[in-house]
Amino acid sequence: MDHFSTLVKKFGSVIVAGCTFLLFGISACVGKAEASSPPNIVVIFIDDMGFADPSCFGNPQMKTPNIDRLAQEGTKFTNFYVNSPICSASRVALTTGMYPQRYRIHSFLAARAANRRRLMPDWLDPNVTTLAKLLQQKGYATAHFGKWHMGGGRDVDDAPLPQAYGFDESLVSFEGLGDRILWTKTGNQRLSWKHGRGQILDLPKHKTTETYVDHAIDFIEQHHDSPFYVRVFPNDVHDTHMPSDEQRAKWVNKSANPPDVEFFAVLDEMDRQIGRLLDTIDRLELQHETLVLFTSDNGPTDWPRYYEAGHQPPGFTGPLFGRKWSLYEGGIRMPFIARWNGHIQAGRTDDSTTMAAIDLLPTVASIVDVQSDVQFDGIDMSKAFFGEPIQRESPIFWEYGVHGSILPGNEKHVSPDLAMRDGPWKLLMNVDGSEGKLFNLKADMGETTNVIDQHPDVAAEMRQKLNDWWGEMAAYYPSQAKPN
Repeated sequence: MDHFSTLVKKFGSVIVAGCTFLLFGISACVGKAEASSPPNIVVIFIDDMGFADPSCFGNPQMKTPNIDRLAQEGTKFTNFYVNSPICSASRVALTTGMYPQRYRIHSFLAARAANRRRLMPDWLDPNVTTLAKLLQQKGYATAHFGKWHMGGGRDVDDAPLPQAYGFDESLVSFEGLGDRILWTKTGNQRLSWKHGRGQILDLPKHKTTETYVDHAIDFIEQHHDSPFYVRVFPNDVHDTHMPSDEQRAKWVNKSANPPDVEFFAVLDEMDRQIGRLLDTIDRLELQHETLVLFTSDNGPTDWPRYYEAGHQPPGFTGPLFGRKWSLYEGGIRMPFIARWNGHIQAGRTDDSTTMAAIDLLPTVASIVDVQSDVQFDGIDMSKAFFGEPIQRESPIFWEYGVHGSILPGNEKHVSPDLAMRDGPWKLLMNVDGSEGKLFNLKADMGETTNVIDQHPDVAAEMRQKLNDWWGEMAAYYPSQAKPN
C-alpha cells in the first residue's frame, strides 16, 4: 500500500490528466496544465488565399494535403476574420493586436506620394508593441520570412527594418527592406535593387516560398532547444502567378477557367512547402512543443483584367460573397487552423467562436504568459483554442476605402466602407450612413438577404456602435498627413 501511495503521489498529476481526458476530452485546463514550458510559435500567413482555397475548407477542384494535415491534427475555426481586406492593414493588425487605423494604415503602403494622398505614413511606427518584442523579452528567438509590407520598397528607402519590430532575423520581398528576394527588375521592384540595406537574392518567384521555408527550417534547427517564434508569410499565391514550367504542367487542362492553371500550380507548390515546414517540426519532435497558426491576409484577387478577358479570377471563397478589397465576407473571413499536438484537440471544427487577427497577439501572450501594459483592441481567445467555444462580447469593426484604395473588379463586390460583426449580426454602411445593410450570418453566411428593414432595433444599436468606433478611428487622421 505504501508503494502504491508513493506511485500515486509521484504520478498523481498524470493520472488526473488521463482521467480528465477520458471523461471530458481535451480541455483548456488539461492543455495548459500539461505544458511544461511555453510553446514555440509558428505563424503561417498566406497572401491572397480565399476562405475555400484549402481543400479542408471546401476547395472543389484540388487538394491541399499538407494544409489538410494541419486541420486533421488541430482545430479549424470557420468564423475567423482579418481586420482589413488588403495586405498592409491586415498585417499591421496581426502584428500589433490593434486596429490598423490607429496607425493610419488603412490600405496598402505604396510610393511616398500615394501614401500622402491617402493620409498614410510610409511605414508602421517602430515604437509599437508587437508580439515579437514581447516574446523577445520572454527569451524567444524571433524571425520573419516572407512578405512584409509594413514599410519599405518602391521609393521608400529609409523605412525601419523588421529588426526594429522585434525580429532577430528576416528575409522579405520587394515590399520591405533588409535581406530580401527580388524576382524582376521592372515595376514595383525596380527601385529596390538600388536601396541597399540588406542582401538581395535574385530568384524567380516560384522559388520564393521554398526559400522562405528553407530559412525557417534553418532557424528552427538552430533554435530547437530553446523557444522560438517564426513567421512564414508566402506571397506566391498573390497574382501575378508565376509557377515553374514543371509546376504548371501538372495542372494543364485541369480547369475550364484559364487563370486557374497557374493559380493551382502555385497553391500546390505552397502546400508542398508547408509540408516541409511541418515535417521539420515533427522530425525534431517539437510537435508537442509548437503552436502552429495558419490563415490568410485577405480574400482572393479581384482585378478587373480577369473579367475583361472573359474569365473568373482564381481563388475560391466557397459560400461567401465578395473577394479581396471588399468588406463582404469573402474579403475578410479567412480559413484559420491552430495545431499544438497534445494540447489543441485534433480533427475538431469550431463553428461558433468569432475571432479576429487582432486577437492573436493577446491570445498568444496569454498562452506563453507574457505581460504587457498595452490595452490591445484584440482579446484573449485561448480558451477557444483549447476546446471551449467563446461567445464574443466585443464587436469586430472594419473600415476600407474612406481615404481611397483599390476597388474590386466586380462592381457587385464593392462594399460600403464600414462594417461591424456582433454575434450573428453584420452591419455594413458608409460613413454618411448610406447603403445600410444588415445580415444574419448564422442564417445567411452568403449575405444574400438584407434584413435591415425587418430588424430596425438591431440596426439602430449597431449603427451607433459603428459610428462611435469610426469616430474614434477618424481622430487619428489629420487633415493632412504628417511625415514620418
